[in-house]
Amino acid sequence: MDGHSISLLKSSNSYMIFVSIFVLQTCHHLIICQVMPPSPPPSQDLVFLDPRLAAVYPVIQRFKNTITADPLNITNSWVGPDICHYRGFYCDNPQDNLTATALASVDFNGYHLGALTLEGFVDQLPDLAIFHANSNNFSGIVPQKIAQLPYFYELDLSNNNFSGAFPAAVFGITNLSFLDIRYNAFSGSVPPQVFKQTLDVLYINNNNFMQTIPIDFGSTPVLYLTLANNKFTGPIPRSIGNASSTLIEVLFLNNQLTGCIPYEIGFLRKATVFDAEGNYLTGQLPCSLGCLDKIEQLNFARNYLYDEIPEVVCSMPNLLNLSLSNNYFNHIGPLCWKLVKSGVLDVRMNCIAGLPYQRPHYECVKFYFHSFWFSWVCPWQYLMSAIPCKINSSYVSRPPGGRTSVTYPALIRHRLL
Repeated sequence: MDGHSISLLKSSNSYMIFVSIFVLQTCHHLIICQVMPPSPPPSQDLVFLDPRLAAVYPVIQRFKNTITADPLNITNSWVGPDICHYRGFYCDNPQDNLTATALASVDFNGYHLGALTLEGFVDQLPDLAIFHANSNNFSGIVPQKIAQLPYFYELDLSNNNFSGAFPAAVFGITNLSFLDIRYNAFSGSVPPQVFKQTLDVLYINNNNFMQTIPIDFGSTPVLYLTLANNKFTGPIPRSIGNASSTLIEVLFLNNQLTGCIPYEIGFLRKATVFDAEGNYLTGQLPCSLGCLDKIEQLNFARNYLYDEIPEVVCSMPNLLNLSLSNNYFNHIGPLCWKLVKSGVLDVRMNCIAGLPYQRPHYECVKFYFHSFWFSWVCPWQYLMSAIPCKINSSYVSRPPGGRTSVTYPALIRHRLL
């Protein structure tokens, strides 16, 4: 091979090496060599039922590329222009144009999807009204821009991996009526304004919230409220009576509430469920509870209540379950005795002579020896015998069944509401 040919070969090899290095460097700087997920097909090449669906297609595809877990292969259906048939996505006619078709609801309940954030997804679906995602592995923060969605009114992030402070983004959602953030790891305090928001349903149970309940708690317009299984402290505010026209079910159970039961609970004439089991409440049962003529489930078990169970409390006409076990009551009358025999009233582990399954005598003696110290907890003790309504003192034949509770299912981690 002559020198000219060798020179050409060297030049050719040098050129190839140069081109290879250039491509590798370009690939490295643009991060396109098997690092970035494949881009979604351009929406302009697809035919959509409505321009509103075309607008959210790239949003969904970008979110799909961030999914870290999909054990049920949900995202396999998120292909092509027919967004209304993607699993978990639902379309409807938007309020501003009833002839249009838009993505109105996302329901990922029970899908067990994983993603590090919902930002750039939920807040970028302009016609979204409902987002339900119970039992997934989502985390991060609740997107602030979600408040800019004009039709949004239901948010369910229950049983996920959210943590940190209460999601302040919800305060800007004007039409929000349903908020469910139970079974996460939110902590700190609950901003008082959440109890003033025009919600129908507020479920914040099974987190790590720790604070006293706001003194103006009773101004809440919420119908169904669960604060259970947190670390709320202090007394049940007397302002609770101000919720008489709204509050239907409320769960305070398994917190660290103290003080006595406020007389004003008797004003909750619409209430069907009131549960404060497993706290540190003490004192007597207020006779005003007898005014709860719609109550079906009333639970003060596992507290430090004592003295006689008022007969008027046992005269509530729709009562199906009155749980007063694990307290220190010492006497019941004939009406209450009938409820014990019918299985409506549970008074196990108290100090009632003559009944089975009561506390040992020495426990009762010890408790009542120190009970005078509890008097300072109830400065309005004189109200305990007041009855702010007309009571039917005769025994009422109770209905065989009752309505299904709305709030108790919220205590089940995977329960879809």
